[in-house]
Amino acid sequence: MRLITGRLAARLPALAFLLLGLLCAAPAPAQDTDNLLPVTEAYKLSADTATPGMLKLHWTIAPDYYLYRGRMKFKGGDGVTLGEAQLPDGEKHHDEYLGDVETYHHGVDASIPYSVAAGTTRLQLSVQYQGCHEVDPKICYPPHTEKLDLPLPASAGVAATPTTGNALGAALSQLGSRTGTAAAGAPLPAEQAFRFEALAQGPQQLLLRWTMPKGYYLYRDQTTLKLGDAAGLTLKPAWPAGTAHRDEHYGDVTVYFDQVELPVTVEGDLAGRRQLALQASFQGCQDGGLCYPLMTRAVDIDLGSGAVASGAVAPEMPPADLAGGPLQVSLVAALLLALGGGLVLNLMPCVLPVLSIKAVSVLESGENRATARRHALFYTAGVLCSFATLGLGILALRAAGHALGWGSQLQQPLLVGALACVMLAVGLSMSGVVQFGASLGNTGAGLAARSGPAGDFFTGVLAVVVASPCTAPFMGGALAYAFAAPMLSALLVFLMLGVGLALPFLAVGFVPALARLLPKPGRWMETLKQVLAFPMYLTAAWLVWVLANQRGADAVGLVLVAMVLLAMTLWWFERSRSRGAPSKLMVAVLALATLVPMYLLAHVPPPSNTAVAEEGVVAYSPQKLAELRAAGTPVFVDMTADWCVTCKANEHAVLGTQAFRDLLQRTGAVYMKGDWTDVNPTISEFLQAYHSPGVPLYVVFPKHGGPGRKLSTVLTAALVEQALTEAAR
Repeated sequence: MRLITGRLAARLPALAFLLLGLLCAAPAPAQDTDNLLPVTEAYKLSADTATPGMLKLHWTIAPDYYLYRGRMKFKGGDGVTLGEAQLPDGEKHHDEYLGDVETYHHGVDASIPYSVAAGTTRLQLSVQYQGCHEVDPKICYPPHTEKLDLPLPASAGVAATPTTGNALGAALSQLGSRTGTAAAGAPLPAEQAFRFEALAQGPQQLLLRWTMPKGYYLYRDQTTLKLGDAAGLTLKPAWPAGTAHRDEHYGDVTVYFDQVELPVTVEGDLAGRRQLALQASFQGCQDGGLCYPLMTRAVDIDLGSGAVASGAVAPEMPPADLAGGPLQVSLVAALLLALGGGLVLNLMPCVLPVLSIKAVSVLESGENRATARRHALFYTAGVLCSFATLGLGILALRAAGHALGWGSQLQQPLLVGALACVMLAVGLSMSGVVQFGASLGNTGAGLAARSGPAGDFFTGVLAVVVASPCTAPFMGGALAYAFAAPMLSALLVFLMLGVGLALPFLAVGFVPALARLLPKPGRWMETLKQVLAFPMYLTAAWLVWVLANQRGADAVGLVLVAMVLLAMTLWWFERSRSRGAPSKLMVAVLALATLVPMYLLAHVPPPSNTAVAEEGVVAYSPQKLAELRAAGTPVFVDMTADWCVTCKANEHAVLGTQAFRDLLQRTGAVYMKGDWTDVNPTISEFLQAYHSPGVPLYVVFPKHGGPGRKLSTVLTAALVEQALTEAAR
C-alpha cells in the first residue's frame, strides 16, 4: 500500500487520499520511499496475557520512527470489556498539524485491564495506532488497526462472573492499580472479596466484621457508617490498629488484611428498639491489582438475639429508590407514569417537528369524520408498533449483555446520518420540491414514498424515532420499571407510552367536539405546510451537529454530500414523472450515489483528542469520583449526551447558568460530567447502577459519604440548590 505524503493526509477521508495522489504527486525521489518499512515492521506489536485481568502490549519502534500517544485506541470484541489503558508519558512537543502531542521512540508498553463475559474463551480486541517517519522522507502512516485474538489465562473467567447487583466491569478496571505484592488470580467479585457481617453484643454495642481473601485489604479512612431511621442515635467506632500503607492516591493510610473486627458503640436513647438498620460504605483493593469502587452494604441487626447479619449490596441511591429497585413500583403505577410521559412527550422540542406533519393531515380532514378517524388510527398503529419494536429490541440486547438504554440508538453515527437525510427529504416534500402523494396529509409518507394509510403509519414511526432522544417527566420511572420487569410487563409499558404520544390525535379523530375546535381547511394550508418545513430543516441541522460530536468533520462532510445527492435525487424524481425510462434510470443512479457517502460514514472512526475541557467541569471517571469522595468533596454528577434534548434543555436552563457556577463555588462542590454521546461502557455501568434507562441522569454525592441522591430528569434551579446545599452540610 502506497504511503501518503504529509501528516495532513492521515486526517483526510479515503476519497480525498485518492484525489490528492492524482493531483499532487509527491516530488520526493522514488528511492526515498522505497526504503521505508511496512507499518507492522516499523512498529512491531506483541501481546502478553499471562496476568489474569490485565493485557500487556509492547511496541518495538524502529530507529527514526515514532508513535503518537494520543492516536492509540483499543476496542474489545464480543464478550470483552476493556478498562482504561495505562500508558507512560511520552515526549512532549508541538506538532504542525495535530498541535501539542506526546510521542514514543524506540519502544513503549501499555497495560489494559479487562473483564470477560461468562463463557468467553478468547480475548479478542482491535488495537489502532499511528506513527511517522521523522527524517527524509518525512511521512506519516495512515491509522493502522491490528486485530488480536489471544488465549485467556486459566483463571481469567473468575473476573467475568458478575453477581446480582454488582456492576464491576469497566468501572472496576478504571479505578487503577496499586503497587505492592501481587495477589494471585483475577479480581474477585466485590461480594466475595469483601464479606461484611454485623451482630449485636449488647443493646448499645455492635460488632462489625470484614473478611477478605489473602491478598485483599480494606481502607480504614474510606469507611463510613450510617443508621437508617434512627434520629438521635450516633455511632462511635473503635478501630483496631491496622497496617501502615503508602497509597498512590491517598498517601499514607491504614489498611486491614485478612479480617478486621470493629466494635461500635451506639450512643443515644434506643427507646425500646429491638432492631437497627445499618448501612456501611467502604472501599478496598486487591494488593498489587485493581481497586474497587465504593461499596455499600445494608444490614438489619437484631439487638436481642445476637444473630449475625450478612450485608446485602446496597447501591448508592436515594432511600426511596433503594427500597426495592425499579420493581418497587407496581405495574399499574408504571402504566400510569408511561401514559403521562407519552402525553408530555408531545410537547418536547424533539417531537414537535414531526407532529407538524400530523397536524396538517388532521386539519386537512376537515369535516370528514371517517378520514379523521383513519388518520388517527393508522398514526397510532405506527406509534405503537415502533414503541414495541424499539423497546423489545433494547430489552433483548440488554439481556444479551449489551449496555443499551433509552435513546442509545442515536449513538450509532449511521443512524444519525440517515435520520438527517430523512428529515431533509420530509422538509423538501413540505416545501414542494417533491410530492409523494396527492394530499397534504401524506407528506409523512415520504419515509416510504407511499400514500394513504401508509403515510399516516410511517408518520407515527418517524415520531417515535425522533422522540427517542427525549426523556419527558414521568417517563424515567416507567422506563426504569420496564427495563427490569418481565418481558410482557415491559411490553405493556412501552405500548402505554405510545398510547400517550398518540392520544391527542386519537381524541381529535374520535371526539367530534374537539374536532370542531380546529380551523377549517383552505388555501392558507399550503402556506402553513411550507412554513412547517423549516422545523424539519432545523432538525436535520441538529442531527448533523450531533454527528460532528460523534465522528468529527469527516463524518459531517460525508453526510452533507449524501444530503446534496438526496436533494438532487428528489428533484430529478419530480422532473422524471412525465419523462421516459432513461430519466427514471437516472433517478436510480442518483439514489445509489447517495448511499456511497453513507457507506463511508459507517466506517469513520471516532476522532482522537478532540474533546475540549469545559471550564469548571471534571470529566467523569470512577477513579476520580472515588478520589473526590474520599477527600470529603460534594460532587454533582451529570450524565448527558449531545443527542439528548432534555439534557440540553437542562443545561440551558440550569447547569449552564452563572447562578449554578456560583452555587458550586458556595458549596465547594465539583461538577462532574459524563458524555454518553458515543458508546461508553463505564457510563453505561453507572446508569445501570442507578436503574436509569438512559440520560439524563443527575446524582449528587454528599460531603461526608453515604449514598448519592438521584435527581429528577427535568431540573429546576431550586431543586439543584437544595440538593447541593444538603450535600455540603
